[in-house]
Amino acid sequence: MAALTVPIIAPLAAGDIGGNAAHVGYFVALIYVGAMFSSVISGDLVSRFGAIRSSQVSLLLCAAGLACCSYGTLWAMFASALLIGFGYGPITPASSHILATTTPSHLMGLMFSIKQTGVPVGGALAGAFVPMLAVSLHWQGSVLAVSIACLVTAAIAQCYRTQLETPLEPTRGSLANLAKPFRLIFEHKPLRDLALCSFFFGAIQLCLTTYLVLHLTQVYGMGLVAAGLILTATQAAGIVGRILWGWIADRWISPRVLLSALALCMAISSLVTASFTPDWPLITVIVISICFGATAIGWNGVYLAEVARLAPPGKAGVVTGGTLFFTYFGVVTGPPVFALVTQATGSIGTGFTLFGFILLLTGLSLALPRRQPKPS
Repeated sequence: MAALTVPIIAPLAAGDIGGNAAHVGYFVALIYVGAMFSSVISGDLVSRFGAIRSSQVSLLLCAAGLACCSYGTLWAMFASALLIGFGYGPITPASSHILATTTPSHLMGLMFSIKQTGVPVGGALAGAFVPMLAVSLHWQGSVLAVSIACLVTAAIAQCYRTQLETPLEPTRGSLANLAKPFRLIFEHKPLRDLALCSFFFGAIQLCLTTYLVLHLTQVYGMGLVAAGLILTATQAAGIVGRILWGWIADRWISPRVLLSALALCMAISSLVTASFTPDWPLITVIVISICFGATAIGWNGVYLAEVARLAPPGKAGVVTGGTLFFTYFGVVTGPPVFALVTQATGSIGTGFTLFGFILLLTGLSLALPRRQPKPS
């Protein structure tokens, strides 16, 4: 919710700040740049200070970033984005650490998927309440209100610290600790495969949410309101998908095979979306968009549960932080690459075609059988 508050109030804030509302894309990119680097050190923070304490610090950083935004200057916005990003990065590794130590193995996929619904739910809350707050409290008041909500949540988390915190590992910060997540990932091929694939998963997820409305209005000829409703349907499908795929991964299909199938479905959806023309039936466009959202937004829970399962004992937070570096890197680089392809070809469909073929290769690589280590 904190990460999406500023993009929502951008049209109101742009005049006071002296910028262009379209520049909010740079703000979002800076958030994920901050999240990339804070996710790498998050495993070390969880080991030293605990998952709940790390989550509280993350909330305080988000609150500080939103408060900084209320100053209404370009430099304040720059600092705001980085602070929110630094707070965004450790949240998932910390929560993965808690779930990895408290969740029965046969419920890992489902519980991680339920946890990951917090992301689209937070976006829905931002979309529902931030505009109303901005109308009644001005845009500065709306960001301060969300900042206070972060502080209240951090205080509530204190009530569960004793119950959920695991024994701490007092260590000293060092460059070796910064490299530890990457060392753990690249020493284990299954983890390395998942981390690299998450780069493309993260890229297509943000490309879908960034460019679908533009594609539907400019290529398919749909009205802005109707295109916005279809984007909402894709987000809702992502919420349902996150829970559904986690439940399936716990019962019928191995997580790696399921992630391969989801990647192939993303690829097909992206390629079909690229083919939209005004002649297509509306119901077909809606169904394809929902399938696209259910897969491109719904993969996270299965992925994070598998990362936690493959991580060495007690290292779920460290490994998750390392893999999220690649995920956020995809989020940062995906939309700019999509934009460059679109500008070079003059077609948004070309961007969806390119990423469709990339996801096709990603899905096939995950489907390849893993080599079993030779017995020593």
